[in-house]
Parts: sequence; structure tokens; C-alpha cells
Amino acid sequence: MSKSGVRAPRPSKVDAPRGGPARAVADLLPDVGGAAFRRFGFIQSSVISRWSEIVGARFGAVSQPESIRFPHGKREDGVLTLAVRGAHGPMMQHVAPEIIERVNRFFGYPAVARIAFKQGALAPAKPAERAAPPSLKAVPIALGDSLRAIADPELKAVLEALAAGVAATRGAPVLPTRLGDDE
Repeated sequence: MSKSGVRAPRPSKVDAPRGGPARAVADLLPDVGGAAFRRFGFIQSSVISRWSEIVGARFGAVSQPESIRFPHGKREDGVLTLAVRGAHGPMMQHVAPEIIERVNRFFGYPAVARIAFKQGALAPAKPAERAAPPSLKAVPIALGDSLRAIADPELKAVLEALAAGVAATRGAPVLPTRLGDDE
């Protein structure tokens, strides 16, 4: 401050260089969500995102982890709180030891000692990735160039006949219903 009590203007930061190269938003997201996940006891956010992989699709469809609470000063023997959809609670209680085993296997140490179940609505799951439909058009078979390198004329003739047979078929192959049927 000057003698008159007015602050001196600060130097402009316009000319100051920025703090490094640009970063993708995807690189920043784990850091942003990390504090929120730790607040609810999740050491790794992947427990939530990979829940169906950890416990299996059947149990993952009806449950979601809400939090893991550890004893004061420890990072093991925690209580995992699961939200369970509707009337699936009794089934989940029966498989609780298996879920504990799978979660501990995921962490690599005995992080969870017991599970507390809470009935409630689950957040909507992201839609599963759909497999691409099989192509409806036959794949053109152009083996002329690749068969030139085969020196054995008998093998070359068999492969050409096989390629021609595959190219001439339409739809799925029809298998006989019983051995010996040639239909």
C-alpha cells in the first residue's frame, strides 16, 4: 500500500506463460471424481464402474454399491453398503459371502468384512453395447492371387473347389437332422 492508503496496481498476468500443454478432459476426470468417491469410502472408482464384472451380470443387474465404511484408521475389514432392487434382498443375503469374496479378490486384500443391504431404486445402467449385426451380403471370395503360390496342383484344385462351393451357398448351412440323412 502507498502512503495514501490506496493499493498499487498488480502487474498484469497477460504476458505470463501458461502452465503447460493442453490436456484432454478424459485425463482430468479421474482426479475430479476421485475426491467424491473417496468421500463415500471408495478407494477406487472402478468398483462402481466395474460392479457387474466383479459380482457377475446377474447380481450386478439388481444391486449397486453405495459406500464402503472402514474402521477408524484402517483400510480393511470395511462394511460395503449395497442398494438392492425390490425383492432381491433375500437372494443377495444368501450370496453375501460370495460377493465379499469377489470384492476382496478385486481389491487384492480383505477390504470388506460384511455387507449391509439397503432396498432402493438403482441408478439407470448405461445401455449395453450392441454387437454389430452379421453382414447380409456374401463376402466376395477372391482367392485367385493367393492360390498362385500353391505348388501342389491337387491341393490347389481342392481349395478352388472349396472356395467356389462357399461362394455359391446362400444363408446359413443346413445340417442333416440325423446321421445318414443326405437332405
